[in-house]
Amino acid sequence: MKISYEGQVAIVTGGGTGLGRSHALQLAGRGAKVVVNDLGGDRDGSGSSSVAQQVADEIIALGGEAIASTANVTDEKQVEEMVAAALAQWGRVDVLVNNAGILRDKSFAKMDMSDWRSVVDVHLNGSAYCSRAVWPAMREQGYGRIVMTTSTSGIYGNFGQANYGAAKFGVVGLMNVLCIEGQKYNIRVNCLAPSAATRMTEDIMPKEVFDALAPEYVSPAVLFLASEQAPDRKILLAGAGCYTVAKLIEAPGVYIPEDERTPEQIAAQFESIDDITDGSEIMAGNEHIEKIVSMAKQRE
Repeated sequence: MKISYEGQVAIVTGGGTGLGRSHALQLAGRGAKVVVNDLGGDRDGSGSSSVAQQVADEIIALGGEAIASTANVTDEKQVEEMVAAALAQWGRVDVLVNNAGILRDKSFAKMDMSDWRSVVDVHLNGSAYCSRAVWPAMREQGYGRIVMTTSTSGIYGNFGQANYGAAKFGVVGLMNVLCIEGQKYNIRVNCLAPSAATRMTEDIMPKEVFDALAPEYVSPAVLFLASEQAPDRKILLAGAGCYTVAKLIEAPGVYIPEDERTPEQIAAQFESIDDITDGSEIMAGNEHIEKIVSMAKQRE
């Protein structure tokens, strides 16, 4: 079945350049009415506010419907006004793609904490503000799709990106909770970890790697995660035509009797504690509690 967005409304933050532009154009190409949000064109958060309008104009010229927004995703009021404008224009919001981002890379020892706050504010708080703003409309209509943008820097780590990595794994935690709270309202929340040649990565990747990647090959993953057929609570990695899923797997673990619960015993048994064989994906915090209580009871 062909994935279509006819009759649906999508908001794409950071939609003026790179990945966001590609996401917005491809959503519009399949019938979505699109709010193209972008505050600036430079990766540090500064730049021209005209980029959102340029992409909106491009969508309109291709026969689609779009409006531009220069709302700052770190400003709750501006975000609420952006969502209100979408509702006033089209009466609903079906899709939110949290794509807005900035980079202020530096090793942790040299990082100014103002750069920490700025990056966390855009990536993590911005995703929360935008998700919170669309949440009531999605609940009321009984449908919604939210895509968070995470990163391999958050999942696996990357030198010089403590602020970015922390924020990007933070949105995974946000997804984990929102998918539980949104389940009965048919709101599905997933994460995308893109690898693409954009202004965000142009001096991080070697040129030959940069040249091999294109944002257009990431966007199909977004369109899948934002569709009616979307899964829930997945971390989908996409880049260079390759697509894979990352998961958090919990090892079975070991039970240590009460009179032996010492750091020495943990050290002695750590190889078994760390053994992921027969591990499982835990889908809620209470599942972990139930697991360990059950293990303890079985050893009593």
